[in-house]
Amino acid sequence: MKKVFTLATLMFTLVLTTSVSAQDFSGIDKSPMDMAAYPTDYKVSEKAVRIIYGRPQLKGRSMEELAPTGKVWRTGANEAPEITFYKDVMFGGKAVKAGTYSLFTIPGADEWTVILNKKLNQWGSYFYDEASDVARVTVPNGTDAASLEEFSIAFKDLNGGAQLVMGWDKTRVAVPITM
Repeated sequence: MKKVFTLATLMFTLVLTTSVSAQDFSGIDKSPMDMAAYPTDYKVSEKAVRIIYGRPQLKGRSMEELAPTGKVWRTGANEAPEITFYKDVMFGGKAVKAGTYSLFTIPGADEWTVILNKKLNQWGSYFYDEASDVARVTVPNGTDAASLEEFSIAFKDLNGGAQLVMGWDKTRVAVPITM
């Protein structure tokens, strides 16, 4: 009886191992996901805010082509980014409750509108619904001498809070976050 049980276990293990190793994996995403958090120090485990977003690349295209001026943009690639505040904050001067929100932007020549929206799991901005906005803030559009090939988001430490900084090509946009 023990031999039959051992043989059955071995056969099951072989079948399971074969089927698991035969799994097909898709290719590498052309616009991989990234994450930024504040505080930025990895030794600080209690984060105040975290954002997960896709990183499109210019690849010879203009930023205007990928994030058109005056139109709602998903602020990255693929899904709209999701930003989580682990405590109530002031986002660009607007009170925002702790929670997770989609992040959209409307790029402009001199300023950007940055939008927090309560609908999650949104692909692109195809189903963006302004009625679900939690906060809209307008911030000046800055520039940098260095060009970024990949769209990037980072947090910059400020006294009493942080700035959510978005950069692509030579454009830089920052939204203050007060904790």
